[in-house]
Amino acid sequence: MSELPFAATTPVSVGQVGLKARDAKALADYYSAIVGLEQLSADGETIVLGAKGRPLLVIESDKAAKPDDPRSAGLFHTAFLLPSRADLGRWINFAAERQIPIDGASDHLVSEAFYLTDPEGNGIEIYADRMPTEWKWNGDQITLATQRMDIAAVRGEVPAADAGWQGAPENSIVGHVHLRVGDPLAAEAWWHKTLGFYTVARYGAQAVFLSTGGYHHHIGANTWQSAGAGRREKGRSGLAWVELRSSDAIESAQYNDPWGTEIRVTPGKPT
Repeated sequence: MSELPFAATTPVSVGQVGLKARDAKALADYYSAIVGLEQLSADGETIVLGAKGRPLLVIESDKAAKPDDPRSAGLFHTAFLLPSRADLGRWINFAAERQIPIDGASDHLVSEAFYLTDPEGNGIEIYADRMPTEWKWNGDQITLATQRMDIAAVRGEVPAADAGWQGAPENSIVGHVHLRVGDPLAAEAWWHKTLGFYTVARYGAQAVFLSTGGYHHHIGANTWQSAGAGRREKGRSGLAWVELRSSDAIESAQYNDPWGTEIRVTPGKPT
């Protein structure tokens, strides 16, 4: 059995992500078929998906919602972290066999990642981390890059007699969430002051990456599509909320960032 990824062992980590969907069942079917999540529960209006019993994604039905606007504040992507490079290789083999459309594949030095877009326009990252001992730090700033992934090398991590992709494996988690914001500096200040996150990297003036406990990032915030965006319109599909787990929290709390994105904090760590 794999170990819980480092991203989940820090003082604050991402627990679950909530999406508002115009067609909740179709969206849940996509995450099951493509990302490999299993349906854990459904009450008619809300579908909970996860990996081996661990809830990761909550899809809330709102048939009257307007489509998400990619130029507004909201979700850039939900990043599903697989426990090992071999797990990513298994998913790549599966995606190749099924001819699953992808938006890109990158080597970020700290991780290797594939990018997709779900049927309602929500971004998805499926990735595996390199060992934290391989990450390069310059003081408190981590070295990130976007380079071509060596896909053949990742696929080569899968043993020859392997059973292949069997869905998201045990200890898969949401490693990070990347947000669309109107102003990265304002986002950075809010995450510092409100939730005690630290800045670990910046991409010029357009993106900032934040974390706790020395992870490469639990939260990203960028203006690549959404520069100058105001508060998010509540009647749209897309991001509903982000849940963080905090080992320091005594009770649950709820916050809203400057763009109205709901951030929930619950006590404890995943097990």
